[in-house]
Amino acid sequence: MKSKMEEIDELIKETLSIEEAAFYDSLEEQNVFEMLFGLYKGKNAWFLIIANILTFVFLGLFVYSLIQFFQVESVEALVKWAFGSVMFFVNICMLKIYAWMQMDKGAILREMKRLELQVMSLSGKINS
Repeated sequence: MKSKMEEIDELIKETLSIEEAAFYDSLEEQNVFEMLFGLYKGKNAWFLIIANILTFVFLGLFVYSLIQFFQVESVEALVKWAFGSVMFFVNICMLKIYAWMQMDKGAILREMKRLELQVMSLSGKINS
């Protein structure tokens, strides 16, 4: 039994040309890995590569400062290493949130393109 979304998709594909139907198929919902690798296809791929390199650098510095935090004995050094650990962890989180927002932006853009095709399909039916 087909779902309502599949029935709607079939109706839309019937009204589109072959090229438009192929484009419509390419706009299907992606899984997490497709969205993740899709980040590196586009104008901002260089920035995301740099952000991932920085994430690994910050991770290394976070682990190092965490190890130092547990090895020092003075309170002043303890506070400094704790502050460093927190700052590196916050930087890692911010870079990951940026990447997740880019993945979400891609999903929203794909859905907007699907809606544009649906509106175009409906306007073609009305004009006919």
